Amino acid sequence: MGNLTSAAARPRITADTRPSRLHGSTPWSILLRMASEHDVDDIEEGDDPSVDLPDDGPEDAFGDAADDAAQAEAADGEDAEIDESEPAPARVGFFSRLQWTPLLLLQAAHAKQAVVTALAVAGAAMLAGREAREVGVVLLTVLVGQTILGWHNDIVDKARDAAHGTPGKPVADGRLDAESVWYAIIVAALILVPLSITTGITAGGIYLVSVCIGMLGNVVLRTGFLSWVTWAASFAMLPAYLSYGGWGGQAVGDPPETVITVLAALLGIGVHFTRAVWGLVADHEDGWTYLPLKLGLKLGATRLLALTTFYSFVIVVLLAVFGAKVGLSR
Repeated sequence: MGNLTSAAARPRITADTRPSRLHGSTPWSILLRMASEHDVDDIEEGDDPSVDLPDDGPEDAFGDAADDAAQAEAADGEDAEIDESEPAPARVGFFSRLQWTPLLLLQAAHAKQAVVTALAVAGAAMLAGREAREVGVVLLTVLVGQTILGWHNDIVDKARDAAHGTPGKPVADGRLDAESVWYAIIVAALILVPLSITTGITAGGIYLVSVCIGMLGNVVLRTGFLSWVTWAASFAMLPAYLSYGGWGGQAVGDPPETVITVLAALLGIGVHFTRAVWGLVADHEDGWTYLPLKLGLKLGATRLLALTTFYSFVIVVLLAVFGAKVGLSR
């Protein structure tokens, strides 16, 4: 009986009960290892293990131990397969679970940018002395125009957003089909045209051109050094939209001050850089070479964001100063 517990028998116990990838995560694996270590300690201390053997004989006893160890290892293996094949589901935000089309369209519209831009232009119209009804029309016009630009941008970037897993993009993740967004753009455009010319055909035409330039910027120039051109051009037209506007389709105002137009164009460049900071990693992976990315690689994203924020603040202050000094129109 002493030969049955020789060194040849000891590895069979310890080898079959080695920790699996889930060791420590299940009570069974912990108890199994504790039991095996206890048996080995007893053997090393010289205890007679024959008292633990059943009447069926040593071969049956060690056969049962091997079977138990094999079953434990198989159970651990099944747990590992379940753990690998069924990972814990990722936490999903409220907006990522939206399925109602109007809310999905709102999510795809870049609503924050649309609201901020509309409020800024409407505020400029109010400071320029426009009547309350005209300010309201300006607010709605710019809001609809910016919404169109946001929808168009999400359609153009559908493949990129899907490849990078960009959150908050219902067109890219399949919750909203592109055809529905195109339909919404057409409907919004039919609303935008009469809204624009309500403050004058000249003013309305200028704003419609600025929206077209913005849509063009979603397609061309955006990946290269001249990505800022369309932003500067579209923002430069906003003072003209306000200065030529009035009430009624036949209203004709005066051209804007040159300094105001230049400052508006510079503000558009600042907005472009600020928005670009949040997508520098994905743009770099896609091989873009536009100016914000070049500066971001040299300065770092944090410094670039601080610099563009300060730049935009300075431009806004200059707009306020020159607006108070020379006014909007000549």
